[in-house]
Amino acid sequence: MTKKYRKILVAVDNSDDAQLAFEYAIYRSKLADCALTIATIMEDNDFNSFEVLSKDYMEDKRHALEADLLKFKKVAEESGVRQVDTFLTEDDQEAGETIVKKLIPDLKPDLLVIGSRSKKGVGKYFGSQASYMVRHAPISVVVVR
Repeated sequence: MTKKYRKILVAVDNSDDAQLAFEYAIYRSKLADCALTIATIMEDNDFNSFEVLSKDYMEDKRHALEADLLKFKKVAEESGVRQVDTFLTEDDQEAGETIVKKLIPDLKPDLLVIGSRSKKGVGKYFGSQASYMVRHAPISVVVVR
C-alpha cells in the first residue's frame, strides 16, 4: 500500500545537493498531487559577532534568502506543483535540529526531502545534518545525492 502524501517539505540552500533535492521534491509533489513547502534556515551561528550586531547586514541577508525562496517557488509553480508555500526561519541551532524540532512540528509535512553532500576521507566518519534528520525525524525522509 502506497502512502498518500498531502504535504512535502524540502529544505533548500544554494548548494548543488539542495538543488537536486528540490528537483526531486517537485517530481514527488507532482506525482502525488500534493502541496510543497520550500524551507530555508538562516543559521545565526554562520555569522560572526560583527555581522549579527549589524541590523543592516542581517536584514540584507534575510531579504536575499527571501528572494531565493521566491525563485524556488516560481520554478515549482512553473513545473506544475499545485500548491507551493515558502518558509524562512532563523535559528542558532544546526539546520538538522531546526528542521526536526521546529519545522516538522510547525508545518506538519508527511515527507521530508533533503540533500546530502557525500563526504570523503576522515570527514565521512563524522555526523552530518542529513544523518541527524534521518535518525530523528518523526516522518519519512528521502535523502537525495
